[in-house]
Amino acid sequence: MSIPDPSRPRLAWLRTLFDGFTLALVGAVVLAALLPSRGAMASALDVLSIAGIALLFFLHGARLSREAILAGMANWKLHLVVLATTFLMFPLLGLGLRPLLAPWLAAPLVLGFLYLCVLPSTVQSSIAFTSIARGNVPAAVCSASASNLIGVFATPLLLAAMVAGGGEGGSPLDAIGSIVLELLLPFVAGHLLRPWIGDLVARWHRLLAFTDRGTILLVVYVAFSESVVDGLWEGLPLGIIAATTLVSAVLLAVVLLATTGIARAMGFARADEVVIVFCGSKKSLATGVPMAKILFAGHPALGLIVLPLMIFHQLQLMVCAVLAQRYTRSAEALERQARGGE
Repeated sequence: MSIPDPSRPRLAWLRTLFDGFTLALVGAVVLAALLPSRGAMASALDVLSIAGIALLFFLHGARLSREAILAGMANWKLHLVVLATTFLMFPLLGLGLRPLLAPWLAAPLVLGFLYLCVLPSTVQSSIAFTSIARGNVPAAVCSASASNLIGVFATPLLLAAMVAGGGEGGSPLDAIGSIVLELLLPFVAGHLLRPWIGDLVARWHRLLAFTDRGTILLVVYVAFSESVVDGLWEGLPLGIIAATTLVSAVLLAVVLLATTGIARAMGFARADEVVIVFCGSKKSLATGVPMAKILFAGHPALGLIVLPLMIFHQLQLMVCAVLAQRYTRSAEALERQARGGE
């Protein structure tokens, strides 16, 4: 994050940090804490979030050209960097954290951080933030989807290698079906219909921005509501939550700095840097919770194990919302400079 320009009014700097979308995210979390969705409402919102995600990918598929999709698939160096960050750098950081955390955090929380570090990246929020930041959306689609498909098998194997007795269970192959049904099929359908609806989608480009932001807000509210309803935050000492939040924040900061530095050191274009930062720094709550129920079936402290993931997930959404807006402003500044030089 750059140092504020002292020549700018203080309120202008605050608006830069706390823009409308970031405040909307905070509002979604507060609303979930005060009025969490329950019962039939929770089920309806879950269905609505699935529909929103499907619409998001349908519109992206309709907007992207065949050449752009092939270019995204062909960007193998970018995909390798994202996968190495997700399944190599993160686990190594987790192993490094274990001896530091063991003396002052409960064993289930330490296990939870190790589990967090071997999870795949998010899909919908990574792609949505990449779109907001004007990054390489086709590459983000390929990277995030590949991360989740590989994670179905890599996560249990890495966890078993890092933790003796990390838990055994059936392979969560349903995750593959969910990714195909909720993400890839709508994307393919939109792309196949591109010859007929592509121009219309291009004219209504603001609908894409609304879908991106609306989907993220809905996912945040639904996810946080579930944690509140399940009583995850009840009976926990405030110090434990604060310590878990601090470690999660440090881990996220290290990875964001590392991914940004790696992308720039390797000479990636700005649009590709956005993909590496957003896809390489995130961990999936939607994949992580179902897999935790399988890998830690019968564990008496499952709530504590998933607590680091819950906190990290909220932090990454908040921080990446700010980063996405900063990337957007930098892209707009470059566009203004280009127009001024014409």
